[in-house]
Amino acid sequence: MEIILKEDVINLGYKGDIVKVKDGYGRNYLIPQKKAVLATESAKKMLAEDLKQRAHKLERIKNEAQELADKVKDITLAVGAKTSSTGKIFGAVGPIQIADAFEKAGFTVDRKVIVLKEPVKEIGSYKATLKLHKEVTVEVAFDVVAE
Repeated sequence: MEIILKEDVINLGYKGDIVKVKDGYGRNYLIPQKKAVLATESAKKMLAEDLKQRAHKLERIKNEAQELADKVKDITLAVGAKTSSTGKIFGAVGPIQIADAFEKAGFTVDRKVIVLKEPVKEIGSYKATLKLHKEVTVEVAFDVVAE
């Protein structure tokens, strides 16, 4: 089934993308949730016209994402976590804690754009990937320290 996404769907695509999904996923989840529409010929023509009109706005959004990426690529965040005497973290450090560290550093980053390669369960230095735009990604270093 071919659909047109009406909003960004994590691990599937971005708004305005035409993607193929399994029939059940499209018919039972994406379309009823108003996250997508069927990719008919008329819908594709409307999408093309809409993309033409939104091209300037999309370029501005991409430039803002690139500016943020240039600002944050050289910083190292410090994320505090409660730890045991051996250096193990109670729980794990996730995107929420990293987003809070960005906010303390003066940057507004949505937790949904932060991707960790592996779970962070010990004190140390790690890297997280920020997917700020479909064409702009940046790796950010962060240190997990004991509180």
